[in-house]
Amino acid sequence: MKRKFIICLLWCATSLAAMAQSKSNKIEFTEYTLPNGLHVILHQDNSTPNVAVSVLYHVGSKNEVEGRSGFAHFFEHLMFEGTENIDRGEYSSLVQKAGGALNANTSFDRTYYYELLPSNQVELGLWLEAERMKHAKVDEIGVETQRKVVQEEKRERIDNQPYGSMGENVFSLAYTKHPYKTMPIGSFEDLNAASIEEFRDFYKTFYVPNNATLSVAGDINVEETRKMIEKYFSGIPKGTREIPRPDVVEPKQTEERRKTVYDNIQLPAVIQAYHVPEQGTDDFYALSMLTTLLSGGESARLPKALVDKQQKAVAAASIPFPTEDPGLFLTFAIANMGVEVDALEQAMDVEIERVKTEPLSDREFQKLRNQVESNFVQQNSTVAGRAESLANYHVYFGDANLINTELQRYLNVKKEDIQRVAKEYLTKNNRVVLHYLPKSAQPK
Repeated sequence: MKRKFIICLLWCATSLAAMAQSKSNKIEFTEYTLPNGLHVILHQDNSTPNVAVSVLYHVGSKNEVEGRSGFAHFFEHLMFEGTENIDRGEYSSLVQKAGGALNANTSFDRTYYYELLPSNQVELGLWLEAERMKHAKVDEIGVETQRKVVQEEKRERIDNQPYGSMGENVFSLAYTKHPYKTMPIGSFEDLNAASIEEFRDFYKTFYVPNNATLSVAGDINVEETRKMIEKYFSGIPKGTREIPRPDVVEPKQTEERRKTVYDNIQLPAVIQAYHVPEQGTDDFYALSMLTTLLSGGESARLPKALVDKQQKAVAAASIPFPTEDPGLFLTFAIANMGVEVDALEQAMDVEIERVKTEPLSDREFQKLRNQVESNFVQQNSTVAGRAESLANYHVYFGDANLINTELQRYLNVKKEDIQRVAKEYLTKNNRVVLHYLPKSAQPK
């Protein structure tokens, strides 16, 4: 009786927290679109004297043409080369001298730039992003410089890292038609073969206001910020080219695909990747909660079973890739010393089967809901996080207000939904399996 009462209290606490998010903790924002197509989202939070200025361009590696991979990621670097009004290499120094920081990232679906600044420097951030959009230098010097930078990054992060080629091998094996088969970093050969005109065409096609979302969050005055945005962005002409949106549908996988990779590693590893629906679908939310169940902390199912109890692995986790088109759900484990990959894979399969056959207890399910809620709140606890979330929700779902309502989509997931999606998607015919082995094990 006491246990049931405690579980009931936990359920009530979660429900009240969700209600609090939608009422007293609602994130207020203003959004509008300039005549040139630039979508603007402004969120005012005067609690601390800082501001995040960000621009999301709706272009990622999936927008690249065959034989010219790596363009989106390459431009992430190239756009810091300078503009007609900013000398080469000055982007970072201008922000740092103002007491701020900046960065960018690229995915399959987007390229995202941001500056974190003292709030009295918001105009600097807006000017820098407007310059990037209108006057970026796409010349031989910048292209050659960044070719070397990107190649060195690939060597450091992928080629010379243990298990660094995991992404390339997983996605190229899992996808046969869809552009997700190529990772955002692309290939040396494609970048080296590209002409300066091809880079300029990419810029003119994708780096236009009608393919961008400007999101500003923090210690701002909305009306004053609107005037600054009008000053810096309204004069940028709308792009005139059609923006390519791939409509390739990956054929349904009907049998398991396997690959063995011999890498510069000491401990073998097993990676399993299952095809799953795109982000925003009901099943995606259930699969996201399944991920937390499997690897949301040291006491989650995969590390608890494989690392703590059986000691077959030194690490084990599950990762869903939130993508605009149907993506992948990964589980992976790195073997403990002396453990064979076949035994490790079998142990991973056992844990997946447990989800399919054993109902979640009320206690475990409530813990899962609490974790998901905590992660969601933490994601939007900073102005930088809110700026990014608002832009993402607008671009991917056409609804920036999901920042206030998406949590309820997670909380709507039932125990039975988690078991159902595990049965439907985590099947052998729907997956690829990679075994990573030391190079010393390679047959001669």
